[in-house]
Amino acid sequence: MAMTHASSTNTDFEALRTQAVSPRRAGLSRRQIRDRLHVDHNDILNRLLEGEPPPDRTKRPNAKDDLQSRARELRVQGWTYDRIQVELGCSKSSISLWVRDLPKPERRDRAEQAKLAARKRWEHELPVREGRRQEAKAAAAREIGAPTGRELFLAGVALYWAEGTKDRAHSPQRRESLQFINSDPDVIRFFVRWLESLGVERERMRFRLSIHETADAVGAEEFWAELVGVDRSAFRRATLKKHNPLTNRRNTEAAYRGCLVIYVTGSTDLYRRMEGAWYGIVEGATRHPVECPV
Repeated sequence: MAMTHASSTNTDFEALRTQAVSPRRAGLSRRQIRDRLHVDHNDILNRLLEGEPPPDRTKRPNAKDDLQSRARELRVQGWTYDRIQVELGCSKSSISLWVRDLPKPERRDRAEQAKLAARKRWEHELPVREGRRQEAKAAAAREIGAPTGRELFLAGVALYWAEGTKDRAHSPQRRESLQFINSDPDVIRFFVRWLESLGVERERMRFRLSIHETADAVGAEEFWAELVGVDRSAFRRATLKKHNPLTNRRNTEAAYRGCLVIYVTGSTDLYRRMEGAWYGIVEGATRHPVECPV
């Protein structure tokens, strides 16, 4: 009777295993099979599914698969464990396990290792420094806000005295008129706005391009004409600078547009006012020094 009972038990188990294996191969999870067969004991369920791999969809993705693949790529490129650890942020023990079948990279001398380490630090440091630089500039711009008429006038006076044509008392011919030259588009925009704030009509402004003869003069004139809001036909004949092959001229890139010269007709009184204001600024700053408010 005992042998008959054991045979019956084995038959029942094999039948139940068949019922478990078939849905497993069809892609069902352990929980789905357990609920379908009403098998609540994990040991029995393990025996029923012994040797049957889980379907791919039930496998949990390994978060380190991408790191392992990347670590192997870097090792093939000759990276050391230290460099891979810094790059990927994982432990050396994991890296060693992932790449142990790969050949060891050739040992670099200390000088080269130091260069690589310094380069790696700069790759992380430069974006941080650039972020700080841009934030400092943005914060300063926010502090300025919209200038008052007086502030605009004083800023224009200082800019002109730095970049504009000045009168010379010892010169036989006085040059008391506004003439300004610059290559920075923002400076030109500001100067034109400064003139407008002083009541100078656009019709009193004259423009001329000064540029190297090897550059694109037509394209440069079109750029400046659009910037100041006039037609290119309003420009005087451009001044072309002769190219000296002995000089190491660097402004040859496509963005080079020369300098824009701005004349103001009938500006003798305006020039005298501007010059007097400049000396007033100097006198006031030296006699009555004040702290910068920003």
